Amino acid sequence: MRLPPHILVVNGIKVRRPVFLLGAPHSGVDLLARALKRSPGFHVTMGRASVAHVVYAFARKPSIARTSGAVRVLRDALAESWQVLPRSCGECAQPCREAGGVTGTGPCVSAADVTRFGDGSPDLIYSAPVLLQAFPDARFVQLIRDGRDVVAGMLGDPACLAWFKPAMLSEHTEFPNAFLGVNKDEHLERWKTMPAAGKSALRWRSAVRLSAELRRALPEPQLLTLRYEDLVERPPQSVATLSEFLETRVSKVVLYDTAVPKVGAWRTRLRRDDLELVEKVAREELKRLGYQGV
Repeated sequence: MRLPPHILVVNGIKVRRPVFLLGAPHSGVDLLARALKRSPGFHVTMGRASVAHVVYAFARKPSIARTSGAVRVLRDALAESWQVLPRSCGECAQPCREAGGVTGTGPCVSAADVTRFGDGSPDLIYSAPVLLQAFPDARFVQLIRDGRDVVAGMLGDPACLAWFKPAMLSEHTEFPNAFLGVNKDEHLERWKTMPAAGKSALRWRSAVRLSAELRRALPEPQLLTLRYEDLVERPPQSVATLSEFLETRVSKVVLYDTAVPKVGAWRTRLRRDDLELVEKVAREELKRLGYQGV
């Protein structure tokens, strides 16, 4: 007998059609999360510790995500993250606090105003299959960005670079490993000696491959793919598409912020050697997505 779907209740609100934002690092997930945080009725979290611990456990050891308890663990982590408590924002990551305009410990929203939940935590893409099992009615929005700009962003981000240190690899790390972009265990030694630009390119390549798999697996009403370039260069059109997909009004104010990373910044931010390595590692995906030669 098939069991009825689990209905999660947070703050007395049934979690219906939660929204999850997916993409490689520096693909614009944080930008889109900030837009949704300013949209009526949305409570969007980014990088809460309860979620991050689970996401990175799944990333290091993908077999955990295939166990019977994975769905419950991730669902419980999100339920904890979405709780609106007097000091809940004090536990948020700085990007989330800044996006919510929080200066104290919070909360950044009123529980009475919340009708929809979402999460834009970094590297959530590696948990997408579990999220779908946990929330069969979920809506996924995935961001695609030029891999050269992604790598340029990663090389300037200490949090991203920290994952490339051999010490971050534990004995529990499994291969193939989509998070690192390493397909086979025997490629690990080559990965360890690769420059950071190459490791960053592998992460981008792996993420866009996962995005393609999701595009094939999920029905159109549940998955929307946006390009970062469209989001920042044509905000009205992109936000209109997103609003229609989510069936709600989405704020576009943050997209006009002068601090939003520009398209094509890699031209001045990547050294020639790094650029050549990125285009070698990710040549196939850059070409397929229309970035090669642009």
